[in-house]
Amino acid sequence: MTGITDFDALRRAMAENSEQPEGPARNARAEQLLAEAEKLNIPLAVIEALGHQLKVYNYSSEKDKMFVPFARLLRVWDERPEDFDEYETHSLHWVFKWVSAGMLDQPHVPLASIEKWLGEMEHRYRLAGHSERAVRSAEFSVAAHTGDLDRAERAYAAWLAADRDRMADCHACELHGQGTWQIKRGRDSEALELWRPVLEGEYSCAHEPHSVLASSLTPLLRLGRVDEARAHHLRGFRLVRPMESMRGAYADHVEFCALTGNEARGLELLAERPAYFTDTGHPRSRLDFMAVVALLMDRLTELGLGEQRVPGPAGQVWTARELAAHARAEALDLAGRFDLRNGTTYVGDRTRERMAQRPLVERLPLGVRTTAAPAAVARPVAPVPPVTAAGSDEPDLAALLAEARRLSDSLQPHALEAWAAVAQAAEGIGGAELAARDRAEIVDHEAMGRGPEGVELFERAAELYAEAGDAGEALAARARAAYARALAGQVDEALAAVAEPYDQVLALYAEDTTGVRQAASVLMSRARILMRRLHEDPQGAGEAVGRAVRELLALVDGHVGGDVRLASRAAEARAMLAELAEHSGDVETAANLFRRATRQFVEAGLPWFAVEYEVRVAAFAHAQGDMAEAERALRAALEHGGPHVEAIGRAQLHLQLAEVVGGRDDVREAAEHALEAAHWADEAGEGATLGAWARHQLGGFLLRQGRCAEAAEVLESALADLSAETHGDGAIVQTRWWIGDCLSELGEHREAAEHRLEAAEIARHWPEQQDHATLAHLAAESLGQAGLPADADQAYTRAGELWRSLGNVHGLVRSLRARAWLALRAEAGLEGARELMGDAVRECGRALESADDAEARERLGAELAHTHRQYGDLLARSVPQDAGDAAVQAAFEDALAQMARAVAVFASLGADALHSRTGAELAAGWLEADLSRPADAVARARAVLAAYEGADDADEAVRARRTEAEQLLDALPADPES
Repeated sequence: MTGITDFDALRRAMAENSEQPEGPARNARAEQLLAEAEKLNIPLAVIEALGHQLKVYNYSSEKDKMFVPFARLLRVWDERPEDFDEYETHSLHWVFKWVSAGMLDQPHVPLASIEKWLGEMEHRYRLAGHSERAVRSAEFSVAAHTGDLDRAERAYAAWLAADRDRMADCHACELHGQGTWQIKRGRDSEALELWRPVLEGEYSCAHEPHSVLASSLTPLLRLGRVDEARAHHLRGFRLVRPMESMRGAYADHVEFCALTGNEARGLELLAERPAYFTDTGHPRSRLDFMAVVALLMDRLTELGLGEQRVPGPAGQVWTARELAAHARAEALDLAGRFDLRNGTTYVGDRTRERMAQRPLVERLPLGVRTTAAPAAVARPVAPVPPVTAAGSDEPDLAALLAEARRLSDSLQPHALEAWAAVAQAAEGIGGAELAARDRAEIVDHEAMGRGPEGVELFERAAELYAEAGDAGEALAARARAAYARALAGQVDEALAAVAEPYDQVLALYAEDTTGVRQAASVLMSRARILMRRLHEDPQGAGEAVGRAVRELLALVDGHVGGDVRLASRAAEARAMLAELAEHSGDVETAANLFRRATRQFVEAGLPWFAVEYEVRVAAFAHAQGDMAEAERALRAALEHGGPHVEAIGRAQLHLQLAEVVGGRDDVREAAEHALEAAHWADEAGEGATLGAWARHQLGGFLLRQGRCAEAAEVLESALADLSAETHGDGAIVQTRWWIGDCLSELGEHREAAEHRLEAAEIARHWPEQQDHATLAHLAAESLGQAGLPADADQAYTRAGELWRSLGNVHGLVRSLRARAWLALRAEAGLEGARELMGDAVRECGRALESADDAEARERLGAELAHTHRQYGDLLARSVPQDAGDAAVQAAFEDALAQMARAVAVFASLGADALHSRTGAELAAGWLEADLSRPADAVARARAVLAAYEGADDADEAVRARRTEAEQLLDALPADPES
């Protein structure tokens, strides 16, 4: 390689390579750098290059390569320890642990060699004066892996008892190992308690909480803590995804998908990492991966999807069934090699247990949408077992008829399916056993399932009812045929067709030759047709509808009793009256009538019919700002509908509830409803439309809870489906905005800037430019934090122009201040920074002078004070380390002048600016001390203490100011005048 001409260049190159993604490319670069180091003829350069190579091998899929550079390092240490500096000496002993673990993970390394290595490690650690904690931890790993549980328990106890020193693994890694042992011993709760400090962020490292989050998934599922498991999957997979060396943790996430009904996502995870099927550098993680692949493929096969094409090893097209067999064979072969080496069956037994697991949750919605088509892992609907006659394989037609009549008489949701089963059974035996009445009901219900296309079947049913001697039901079927015409858009024809059945059924009812049920059926069909007319021609149709509905109510009221059908007619009639009231603008009456209809349906044992009307009530309430009633109605709709609401209906109800509940800031429950909405939208095949909107909402609610990693995963999933045509460009801008906020909190500043810039580009075309300005400003912040000062300055400049055009002085001043800080470290230097800070002061001052509103003056005063404060901080920090006394004196004098102005302006703002004033006062005091003016510094410190005399010490800001003031006094001479 060119460019490596000295040790410093080598070190820079190794540092740059360390920042590259894990994988073979980084490893290859490390090999090249070692070759370059050898040319420098500097022993420490070779040692550092070997250490770098060992490190990148360890954190990659080529872990088996690390033994060679380690052996060479150890040989150099034994021959010339003086070539190692303090850091490399520490590193050499540190990687003993990597090598011992690495040997354990390679089944070709004999167990005797590993035991010998443990002894070598213990000896060298003792010579170096290190605690035996790391040695006992390594011994524990060996015993736990081989299944020597008694030895593992002893080593575990010795590990925890030994002192922590510089050779001990970090707290996060140690806790991961300790928790994993608790899992192996069947103590899930204890493991999760051990992991709590890692999960809560108290301890972390380069690979934690990544591994703990992955390891916690199955224990959480076993304990029924599914919400936590979902959160850990979303948060943890985001961490594991870019890290090639974490195949074992990746496998845990695939396993989670297989155990929670998320097989489609599991397939997506496999497709993201094709090399994991074949990378051989770390057999132990390959064993883990192939075991969960077998588990996932077995699950798909069990669901009837064995012939489904799935991602697998390159070079072959795989079905789930084929990959299941391949993965199982690979896993068992690897397990067998470990067991052969270990002299036990422990690894193989645990591998078989893992592959044989059963789902722990039938379906756990995750909030993210997989790219796999929903049908790819749709659960096949199990056929309803046919009712058969005793001692026969033939369906029992009489029993099927009885069941179908029971369901239809009580208006149960699956009545039509029951009649379809009757029709199928009758067709199988030629219909010879069926009377005309039976055939009439079969045809009638088939027509009901056809909707607008059922006209001819209804007419045929009418003929069969007449043949069976039921004139009233024949007229009801004809009326249903007329309504089917109306559904097809033929309203006039429908009104003409229903006229005769209407007249005839009333005559029959008057003669007591048909029942109220049949008459009510005809009157209901007629009322429904008239309602269709109302929707098409609101003018003049309302009166006719009203008469028809009241006639129906007059007929059924008093006759309902326990007749579910008549109760349903009465409830629907009142809902029609509610619609009439709505059409006339009487919303209050409409809502009351819908509520009454709802109560009637519920009292009749038909709550699922009430769903539509509760939704209407919710809409009225929402429009009137009565969010409590809207929430009540939506909750009632979900409760009433239960499992009978179609998937798209459930999605809509949950999404509406999410928006209402979120509006009163219960973001946790709102997130739960948005999650359900996303799940049901996916189930309905609307993942790219309604589902994307639900994910958008879910991500926002998660962000409001501070769950940034989960929110980012969900929002990125939503973004893939959001489109300006379907969802509006506002939704896209908001989603990217939220993603930027998430990534900023997660420290992914470059990516945050990209999303904020993309959002700003869309908002640039909007008439109102406030969002454009805000996003440009946020993008500038992210670019600055990402270490891209030139790009950040450009974005701040653009934001400042926008703030100026909007008349937003606060935004303009803040952009100028930010540019000043950037300039201080850029080519413009201190002079450029001074100019920008001066501009910020002038802009703020001019705005303050022209402000004619007390609140605006107060806000601008605070902005001016903060600008002076920042100007002072900037000047104080602008002094180079090698500056002379005169330069330091001048800079601190200028800084003090700005701090004094800040103190004065904050003081003019009164009590609301107390903490800001005292903060500036203390900053000025430290400058006074540095300028050798102890009396002035003491005066400022005492002024701060006086300002808080009698203040509540429970206030954190009060305590902080008092503490700093006392520190300033302690740093000054006892007699400041001396």
